[in-house]
Amino acid sequence: MGPMTRLILGLAVLVGIMAGVAYGLPAHVIVSRSKSINVPESVVFPYLNDLHHFSDWSPWKQRDPDLKVTYSGPQQGKGAKVEWTSEKPSIGTGSIEIVDVVESPPNRNIELNLNLNGLEGTGAFAIGPEGSGSKVTWSFSSESGSSPLKRWKALMLDGFIGPEYDAGLDQLKEKVEAERRPVAPAIGLTPEGTPAAPGAAPVSGAPAAALLPGASPAPQGGAAPQGAALPSGQTAPADTGATAATPAQATQQPDATAPAAAEATPPPAAPAPTTVKKKKKKR
Repeated sequence: MGPMTRLILGLAVLVGIMAGVAYGLPAHVIVSRSKSINVPESVVFPYLNDLHHFSDWSPWKQRDPDLKVTYSGPQQGKGAKVEWTSEKPSIGTGSIEIVDVVESPPNRNIELNLNLNGLEGTGAFAIGPEGSGSKVTWSFSSESGSSPLKRWKALMLDGFIGPEYDAGLDQLKEKVEAERRPVAPAIGLTPEGTPAAPGAAPVSGAPAAALLPGASPAPQGGAAPQGAALPSGQTAPADTGATAATPAQATQQPDATAPAAAEATPPPAAPAPTTVKKKKKKR
């Protein structure tokens, strides 16, 4: 028996062994990954039921930013479909179509038809409560049938699809939690119309102090406009070029606060007292 004959016989025996083992492999394979998300399941559900959000968390979009995505059917729910195409051979083409939506709160189940680069199967997004948040499970199942080659390929599905599902669910978790995270209010700002705390600096745009009835607002610097009416009905003194005294200066120099007009005009002289002569009574 020549070497070539022995090689052919050896390969035939190897193929027979592999075929025999393949028939012992499961014909139905399921790949699934789960992720806990810190929001209620009712918040996660729209991100999965509306496939227009798929590009926001798709694992293939992360690997290929130039991924071409198209949508068909309704925007959400049964019949919605998303398809993608990539120039990278490891991504290739694929599609996800929603074939049914089962809602039995708090659990929700979205049944899918998937095509992952030529590998067809069914799957689901299963959403359920977990503590104060929710748990999302993304699954893919495939029937390998009686083909020994497909059964051997099914053994490698978990290694091919599992990491992609993990990356997609991580991205979904990050996006949902970021959009639901509360925004901290600005520090140091006092809402308009709200009095500031004692000792706090005034906030720009806060309303000015209330004026007395009939008084006009004074310009910056504290001086009243010339000729403006004062609360008592008096007229503001003419501008003499002097600067208004501070409270401390007014205490030390009380005469400095007197109006200039009072200093210029002397007070009227008091009338001289009149002497009344008493009439003498005649006896």
